[in-house]
Amino acid sequence: MIRSLLAATAVAGLAVASPLFARQLDPNVPADALEIMKRTQCGPKDGVAAVYYWSGHIYSRIAGEPDRLLFNGEGMNIRQCVAVTDPKRGVGYRQVSREVLLFIDPKTGEVARSWSNPWTGETLPVGHIANDPVNGRPSFPIGSDGKPYTIGLKRIGEWLQMPVEVPLFYENPLGGDYQDYVGNKYHAMEIFDFAMRADEMLDTKNPTAYPSVSWVRISDWMPWMKMRGRHGNIVFNAMGAKLQSFDDLPKVLKDEIARNYPAYTAPPAGDDARPNETTWTVFKKRIDETKSR
Repeated sequence: MIRSLLAATAVAGLAVASPLFARQLDPNVPADALEIMKRTQCGPKDGVAAVYYWSGHIYSRIAGEPDRLLFNGEGMNIRQCVAVTDPKRGVGYRQVSREVLLFIDPKTGEVARSWSNPWTGETLPVGHIANDPVNGRPSFPIGSDGKPYTIGLKRIGEWLQMPVEVPLFYENPLGGDYQDYVGNKYHAMEIFDFAMRADEMLDTKNPTAYPSVSWVRISDWMPWMKMRGRHGNIVFNAMGAKLQSFDDLPKVLKDEIARNYPAYTAPPAGDDARPNETTWTVFKKRIDETKSR
């Protein structure tokens, strides 16, 4: 079984490499399923950047009170993929990226620099999300458990839909050493719902595909909000798409990246071995630097 799957991977690699071998991908074949995910996530070929953009709204949710619109959001992720090979698991890929999400004042439409916390009355500097890197583990036609790679793909007429849910529950770097006993672990759910044209995605004569995506995140308060353990959540709801290039991003993002995040015009190196950053690790470093001055 594994030999046949690896052979299918090699054939799929040839098919994608040259228009002469163009064919229809079959999501029921593990190598093709992996290629569909790679085409969803990556650029037209290894080492070529892909850019995702999304825009939406950010709400509070606290039991016993109405939800509040806190911010609008403008976000982007720039990534590249590189091929990786495993003698048992086949030819796969690794994705490396960095991402920005700006909190936008919903009244002015400007990038928020400070925020008046309606629950505590404090005025606080806004900590925009800027995580570098956000890298993935290598993916192969055969999983680490020996099972074939699969995706949840549904066809509706000319469209393919692919929901991806990412439950998150892990040690919070701001939460101390006893989180199993007193709580404070980071607990969130991220939901990515991709939609794409079937002909664009499945026909390998197209070097890649350009899906749209909806993104929802339900998470703890942002640490810079200084909520002091107040019960509640923050809800992000946004829609976006993979773009043709960085230049297609809206002006607000390009201007802010040029001003404050110049490295974000390109993805990390394909062999980037740095540990991933999150809002919480970035904030902790900022606080620790302040304390050490």
